[in-house]
Amino acid sequence: MKLHACNYYKHETVTLKPIHSAKNTKPRTIKSCGLKQDLQGQSVAVIGLGKSGRAAARLALARGASVLAIDQNQNLGHLELKRLVGSIPLQKDSLFEKYNDGLSLRTILGDFDGELLKDVDVVVVSPGVSVESYGLACLLQSGKRVMSELDFAAQVIPRSIKILAVTGTNGKSTVVTFVGQMLNHLGIEAFVGGNLGNPLSEAAFHCIALPSSKPKFQASIVEVSSYQMEIPNKYFCPTVSVVLNLTPDHLERHKTMKNYALTKCHLFSHMVNTKLGLLPFGNQHLNEAIKGHRFNLAWIGAFPGVKIDTEAKTASFEVPAVGVVSQLQLHNMKVMGRHNYHNAAVAALSVLGLDIGVDVEALNSTIEILRTPPHRMQIAKHCYAVHRDIQGVTWVDDSKATNLEATCTGLMDLKGHKSDAVYVNVNAICVSQLKDIYNLVYERVLIWKTLVNNGLSIPCFAVANMKDAVNHARRMATNGDAIVLSPGCASFDEFRNFEHRGMVFQELAFSA
Repeated sequence: MKLHACNYYKHETVTLKPIHSAKNTKPRTIKSCGLKQDLQGQSVAVIGLGKSGRAAARLALARGASVLAIDQNQNLGHLELKRLVGSIPLQKDSLFEKYNDGLSLRTILGDFDGELLKDVDVVVVSPGVSVESYGLACLLQSGKRVMSELDFAAQVIPRSIKILAVTGTNGKSTVVTFVGQMLNHLGIEAFVGGNLGNPLSEAAFHCIALPSSKPKFQASIVEVSSYQMEIPNKYFCPTVSVVLNLTPDHLERHKTMKNYALTKCHLFSHMVNTKLGLLPFGNQHLNEAIKGHRFNLAWIGAFPGVKIDTEAKTASFEVPAVGVVSQLQLHNMKVMGRHNYHNAAVAALSVLGLDIGVDVEALNSTIEILRTPPHRMQIAKHCYAVHRDIQGVTWVDDSKATNLEATCTGLMDLKGHKSDAVYVNVNAICVSQLKDIYNLVYERVLIWKTLVNNGLSIPCFAVANMKDAVNHARRMATNGDAIVLSPGCASFDEFRNFEHRGMVFQELAFSA
């Protein structure tokens, strides 16, 4: 198979090592790309200096631009090496050490003059930054080149690299992780990231930093949040795009479900011809949002697309438009939760849609090695072994359940689930405080009252914090029970993020 890149690139023919499937071996030849500094002499403003913004700033510098790095958080460090009198380092970021000449990189923290953005050539926006801030909406209307970090990275990723983009309210990190594990198991080099840990700008940086004769990846597997799609993309054009589901979330930013769906479906804006798009069957908001888009449509839950039989533990694929008609066996899956059968099936169909030399027989061999990311229906292994021997209690960390739909899915899958010969039953819910104890005691009690008033028939307790919740649950639990952390909301003052919340839960569980 030969693939050709275009636009910014010079071409060299490279023969890669063969890709193995269950049936055969296929040698591949691609056109790799060496990028010149296409932004030489231009200025780029990067707004938002979290992980994505910092990666975009480094990419812009590598492309030859001068960079103005902006963030309202005054507690962040400057990207360039700032110095005190006597050349004593004040703050240092190792990624930007060579850009401390004061000419190519400048950081502004806190308040800044919005007029500065009018003078730059390109404005790159991190996903955590709303278009309603920094005057971005006005800049977009004026015709200024305003790009998402995702699109800025995609502009320089070789066309030979297939892109899979996965979005949805819930499950996107798990599907992206499953795809990465499948490809890794089959010996296929892939970048795995986006909203999941590693920004796409890191992949783009490696594409231009390494010799063109040694392409680093054959595919980029990208988790995409709705925030990353607010600014319409021009260069981000996946080979396969997936919207897993759509339920109410992030409405404080998107305002309505219609807007939320339209933003998610920006993924399909430039997908034509043989590009494959997967959507959940029967979602009215998404059905309206995809009108006018042109791509090969497949459904999650209907044909053409994929149907999953959780009882038989099989997934049937029928997508004639891209030559996929096959069946995936899921009985070897070891991860917890029936919803993960769906996640694995969508991951497998997405890989088939990429057309990178993988068949369903090869994918069958990957099912048993799949593991979910941390804090997603994760059995606390150390504590599980102790309590199985002594009390027979299973501890489950589902801290990533940051909305009610995710909590409902996880708990429904747990009820009656058999894991390692231990039957897991949910018999109590402990409602922990959500924010500061001084100003949200009322909300904690309100949640308790809402559950009770709506027919909750199992014990429910209002407690002060995570430690009290765990201790109360431990006293109640008996042999065969599960103690489950599944909050149904984002983390607040007690925790930095859902990862921190999950780790605190696990530490408390281990401390028994």
